[in-house]
Amino acid sequence: MPRIGNILNLVAGATVAATASAIEVSADQSNGSALQFSFEMPDGSALPLDQFSGRPVLVVNTATKCGFSKQIAGLQELHERYSSRGLVVIAVPSNDFGNQEPLESTEIAGFCEAKYGAKYLMTAKTQVKGDLAHPFYRWAAETLGSAARPYWNFHKYLIGPDGSIVAWFSTPTKPTSSKIIKAIEAQLGS
Repeated sequence: MPRIGNILNLVAGATVAATASAIEVSADQSNGSALQFSFEMPDGSALPLDQFSGRPVLVVNTATKCGFSKQIAGLQELHERYSSRGLVVIAVPSNDFGNQEPLESTEIAGFCEAKYGAKYLMTAKTQVKGDLAHPFYRWAAETLGSAARPYWNFHKYLIGPDGSIVAWFSTPTKPTSSKIIKAIEAQLGS
């Protein structure tokens, strides 16, 4: 199993070009919007992102056995604090990094609620890297460049109300960090 220090070095190295853990996006996103995509839910139903048009959405690839899994509780804090103002938090469980999501799709939400109090949306287990990555993740990497793709669990994309990616945050950035709070509040308006 990889050590947290090695993972942090990998993640930090991957974001060297960015030189920050929060990146505001100004790339041309003329090749569509996040609202064109849909994720699969654990019960097999679809979760089309266009149902969240007009609302900011935080999409985070998660893993229950990751050293950063305490961020699941931080995502719940964001959900509790901002869902009434329109924020949608979506966890996308993935086993792509270090095989750290051993649970079945149908078990993950129950585990996260029991251990961390998580009650936000959680998709079925999904690939987020490589040629078989979910189309949302391939689109994000094509739109923003390779520095913005997930290099580990808990990579975060903030989608604006119009479906554009307005910021991304690397793995070590805690969900309740001032950078994420500021970016979310800017999308919520007054």
